[in-house]
Amino acid sequence: MRHFWNWVRNDDESRTLYLEGVIAEESWFADDITPAMFKEELFAGNGPITIHLNSPGGDCIAASQIYTMLMDYPGDVTIQIDGMAASAASVIAMAGTPVTMSPTSLMMIHNPFTMAMGDTEEMRKAIQLLDEVKESIINAYQIKTGLSRAKLSHLMDSETWMNALKAKELGFCDEVLYTGAEDLPEDMSGYSFERKSAAACLMNRVIASMPKPQNAVPEEPEHPPDPEPTPEPVAPDNRVKAADLEKRLSLLK
Repeated sequence: MRHFWNWVRNDDESRTLYLEGVIAEESWFADDITPAMFKEELFAGNGPITIHLNSPGGDCIAASQIYTMLMDYPGDVTIQIDGMAASAASVIAMAGTPVTMSPTSLMMIHNPFTMAMGDTEEMRKAIQLLDEVKESIINAYQIKTGLSRAKLSHLMDSETWMNALKAKELGFCDEVLYTGAEDLPEDMSGYSFERKSAAACLMNRVIASMPKPQNAVPEEPEHPPDPEPTPEPVAPDNRVKAADLEKRLSLLK
C-alpha cells in the first residue's frame, strides 16, 4: 500500500512527518485502512512534531480528516512548507502552530470541484454540495488568518497563488524561513497570482488589439453638426435694359 506520509523519529523524542505527493493518492476512501492507520501512527507517540509539507493537494475529505487529527494532537505541531501547499494541502497547513514557509515555496487556494452526472436535480445537488464544502474550507482559513469570509471567498474564486511573503502578509503563514527582518528590503512586499483575473486581463488586451472590420458602420457622433442653411432662391431680374427697349421700338416703327 502506497502512503503519502512518512514518519521519522528523532533523537530528542520529537518526530518528523513528511507529507508529500497527492493526498489520498490511492486508498484514503477505505476508511477502515488509511485514516485509521494515519491516526494510529500520529498518536503512537507524543511530544512536538514537525510536518514537512510538499503536495499539490488531493481529496478535500482526506485533508479535512488530517487537519482535524492534527488539531486534536496534544503536542505542538509545526508545519513547514518546503515546496508547495496547494488546494487540499493548504487546508492541512492551517493546523500548524506555527506555519513556516521556505522563501521559494508557494501556497494555492481555490474553490473545490467535483464531477457530476444526471438530470437538473442532480446538478443542483452537486452545486449545493460544493457550496457547503467551500464554506467548510473557509472555516479553516478563517481560524488561521482572521480574514473575512468575503475576502477568503474572493481569493478562492480567483484561484490565488501566494509566495511566502504574501502568505505571511495575509496570515496563512507565520514565518518565512532563513530570512530575518534585516535581510529583506524595506519596500519588499509579497505577490500573488490570480488565475481568473490574469485571464480576464489578457482577454481584454487581445480584444483591444484586434482591428475593427472594414465594413463596420461608422459610429454616429453624439452631437451631429447643424446642417448648413439652404440659400434662398434669387428672383429673376425682369427689368428691360434701355438698349433693348430702343431696338424693339425701332422694329415696331
